[in-house]
Amino acid sequence: MTQATQLAGHLIVECLVAQGVTHVFGVPGESYLAVLDGFHQYADKIQFIVNRQEGGAAYMAEAVGKMSNRPGICFVTRGPGATNASIGVHTAFQDSTPMVLFVGDVASDQRDREAFQEVDYSVFLGPSTKGMAKRVERIDDPDRIPEYVSRAFATAMNGRPGPVVLVLPEDMLTKATASRPLPRVDAVEAWSDPGALRTLREMLLAAKKPFVIAGGGGWTPQAAQALQRFAENWKLPVGNAFRFQDCFDNHHPQYAGDVGIGINPKLAQRVRDSDLVIAIGPRLGEMTTGGYTLLTPPKAKQKLVHIHGGAEELNRVYQADLAINATMNAAARSLEVLTAPPELPWTEWTAAANADYQANMVPQQLPGDIDMPAIVALLQKHLPADAVLTNGAGNFASWTHRFFKHHGLAKGHKTQLAPTNGAMGYGVPAGIAANIVSGRVALTMAGDGDFLMNGQELATATQHGARSIIVLLNNGTYGTIRMHQEREYPKRVHGTQLANPDFTGLARAYGYHGQRITRTEEFEPALLAALERQQGTLIEVMLDAEVISTRGTLSAITEAALKKK
Repeated sequence: MTQATQLAGHLIVECLVAQGVTHVFGVPGESYLAVLDGFHQYADKIQFIVNRQEGGAAYMAEAVGKMSNRPGICFVTRGPGATNASIGVHTAFQDSTPMVLFVGDVASDQRDREAFQEVDYSVFLGPSTKGMAKRVERIDDPDRIPEYVSRAFATAMNGRPGPVVLVLPEDMLTKATASRPLPRVDAVEAWSDPGALRTLREMLLAAKKPFVIAGGGGWTPQAAQALQRFAENWKLPVGNAFRFQDCFDNHHPQYAGDVGIGINPKLAQRVRDSDLVIAIGPRLGEMTTGGYTLLTPPKAKQKLVHIHGGAEELNRVYQADLAINATMNAAARSLEVLTAPPELPWTEWTAAANADYQANMVPQQLPGDIDMPAIVALLQKHLPADAVLTNGAGNFASWTHRFFKHHGLAKGHKTQLAPTNGAMGYGVPAGIAANIVSGRVALTMAGDGDFLMNGQELATATQHGARSIIVLLNNGTYGTIRMHQEREYPKRVHGTQLANPDFTGLARAYGYHGQRITRTEEFEPALLAALERQQGTLIEVMLDAEVISTRGTLSAITEAALKKK
């Protein structure tokens, strides 16, 4: 090895440093030992976070991609390592999050023999209209590493953001190369067509009941602030798409609520009654459209303006009356300069939308010693404004989704990390990653079943000095599935009950502080202590399974189902 050359595995790391990467997540494997050695060489510039399972590593990388709008980076070994990590790739794909997964692979001379842990990644993770990655490529020539890494970053960020997979043959990584990293890649802005903007203005002037839905990937504080100015200029009601509740300030008098699972029934009706829906950023998937009922494909009853960064998303499911291919920064900045008339006919419509949102914040009376709306109110009271809230999938997430108000990106920070693809186990690793890379308070809302899918990442947190706060709602069941089970097959409970460990003891074993509460009044002192503690905290909240959702009880669901039978 001469001074002008280095191992290909080291060059991979140097290319990441050149792209501004400071943290990568992964589980080590013998297939990419040369890359691990590169992390050792560049340890003063980039940190390898050692995970306990590849799914957790991929979730952490996806969370960083959400926070930064630059690819989160994950390294895994071949075969089982990649299959474990695929859940994070799928999440990044459906959530439109930039991410690059590096997979150590079998040596080149062993390919196509079903070698140890061999998988065809182009088939398994490859792109399609229903795929998991935007691009899958194998690097066989070490001299081309900079080209492949640069293209991966560009592909992950441009158009509709998403995941890219780079496959690294083990023998390629140990070869010498004189190649050098390429300069940092930044996303390209796609600007709104001026003619389309004039058409949009005409559509607004003709409308009586317009409604804006904001969401999807690619939002920045600048874009969110420009969106707010557009909404204020035109006095428009704004709803945030499913699990993108930080795109528009929830405290704003024009905020209408989140358009997702458990939607306020009045908000759902408002979307149906609208005569012009302006969708800025979301791909208008099943969750945001209420199972494709709020907007009916292929041609919605409402006039539809769809603005999206990926041209391939426009007119794919919904034929829009006006489709605009623009990134969120460019779109919002174009919209904010659209001149509004002095008088608009929908000011009462907008005020009523916010009034419905405020009324939806008033909770229903539910039984038991734990008052979940009161607990969320304490989170609102005591968490700093820039705190990151994370969750996985389950009914437990509905408490913060409904009752917590995000200032979010309009105030300068991404504050919600949650999987739109409904992936369980996301919240714990996402919270840990958020705390590691930003230093901000990260609070995870988790269910008992959800926590057990990636709870082992508390060991990762302790090893790397993270101190997330986890509020674990323990109701002894897979709550969402139990709710659906009672609706469809009342009193025929099977496969949804859980026998759980001592979560507080488990947390302490991992190096977290663990505390169990059984009454609402015990939560505030536990939260305040967690915020001051110099270690992570798990607060186990013993919640009766009867309190199955924010709107009703399990018994009420069962009784209603029995009456239908």
